Order: sequence, then structure tokens, then C-alpha cells
Amino acid sequence: MKPWFTIDQIDSKTHIISEYRHWEETHCYLLQGSEHALLIDTGLGICDISAEVIKLTDKPVTAVATHIHWDHIGSHKRYPDFYAHEAELNWLSGEFPLSMDTIREMVLDRCDPPEGYDVGTYEFFQGTPTRVLRDGDIIDLGGRIITVLHTPGHSPGHMCFWEAASGYLFTGDLVYKDTLFAYYPSTDPQAYLNSLEKVAALLAKRVLPAHHSLDIHPEILVRMRDAFRQLDNEGKLHHDSGTFDFGDWAVWL
Repeated sequence: MKPWFTIDQIDSKTHIISEYRHWEETHCYLLQGSEHALLIDTGLGICDISAEVIKLTDKPVTAVATHIHWDHIGSHKRYPDFYAHEAELNWLSGEFPLSMDTIREMVLDRCDPPEGYDVGTYEFFQGTPTRVLRDGDIIDLGGRIITVLHTPGHSPGHMCFWEAASGYLFTGDLVYKDTLFAYYPSTDPQAYLNSLEKVAALLAKRVLPAHHSLDIHPEILVRMRDAFRQLDNEGKLHHDSGTFDFGDWAVWL
């Protein structure tokens, strides 16, 4: 059976750790500076991502989630030093709007789990971050500066991470090739448009999503922004208006 994690290298100090055996195909990113390393998202938590991370860096690792959904914080328990956005702290302290039964169903859905895996043991991570993040905050890894962009829409505290020096934009669930989810009660389609306006204005050289295809190029930022603008102009940018297909991506409102 193939390994749970697949490792890809972007450059000598940046790796992708992917979970292709689950339908969400979650991508986590390990960024190394001269002093610290940053792990953007920790995956589903079905397997221990820290066992892979330790093979890739000897730097102290801080975890940060693009947002507080189960498929992005699954191995946060391995990282007591973690950051989170101020708008989702309540989700880390018992107020996530879905039940554990529902979360466990989603974890096991269309999954090729490790032999003997018991989804009944799956827990939704709870904890107190060592740093609360806000829009515009800087994360200094030592010779490597990451800027926090608050990009709500998919969730209230969703963040993208921008490295201006390299042009890398880590987009979480805001931008990826497949169906974007903006139909949950905790989503906000109008905020989604505002967030796309923000990232489309950047001079990104590489877009690094949290799910599905890694063959994704910066021009998609403008295409998504323009599509959301069109939906807004047509009075369709609201919950329950349907699913709209734009070729290599779609949005479920």
C-alpha cells in the first residue's frame, strides 16, 4: 500500500506534504528559514505528519492553520507552538458548528485509510494558540518573511500566507482547482469576493493551494475574482443561489 503522505519539493527550503489517499487531497507546506520552520496546515491527522516533518528540517517548527477545519488542524496536537486567527478562536474551544459524528463521517468519506484505522478515535483538535494572528502580521522565520493576509469567505478567520520575496502565495481553501465551498452557514460569499480582490492584486509568481491539483497558475486569481464580480453584478453572490461552473473550477453557493 502506498504511503499516506506524498512529499514534493518546491525549492531547497520549501516542501509540500500531501494526503492523496483522501478525497480532499490536502496539501500542507513546510517553509524553512535560518532560525525557524513554519508548517502551514497539519492535514487530517489520520497519520502523524510530524514524523515526515522531522525528516525535512531540524529547525523548531511552528504550525499555523489557514483556517480551523478538521482537514487543516488534524496534527496540531503534535505542535504545541501554533498560531491561529482571532476570528476562529472559539472553534478551538468547543464551539465548532458541526458534531463529532458528522466530522468523523467526512474524515472517512472516500478515504483509503491505513490498515486498522479506527475513525471512532478521531478528535477535533482543541487548544490555545501561542500567538493570535491578524491581517498584516509578519512571521519572521529568519531570513524569510511571511505576511498574514486575512481572507475570510470560506471561513471567518481564513488566512492566506504571502511571501513577497519569492512570490509564493499559499491560498488555503480560498483558491484551488475544484469546487470552492461557500455554502456553509459559516461562509460569507461577499467576504469571499473581497478576499479574492485582495489576492488578485498581488504579484504572485506561484499559487500554492490546500487541495487538489498543484498545476495552478497565478492567472486563476484574476479569473476567480472576475467570476465572483460577475455573480455579484447578477445578484447571485449569496447562499442558496446554486453551483456555478467555470471550467477548471466551480463555486457552490
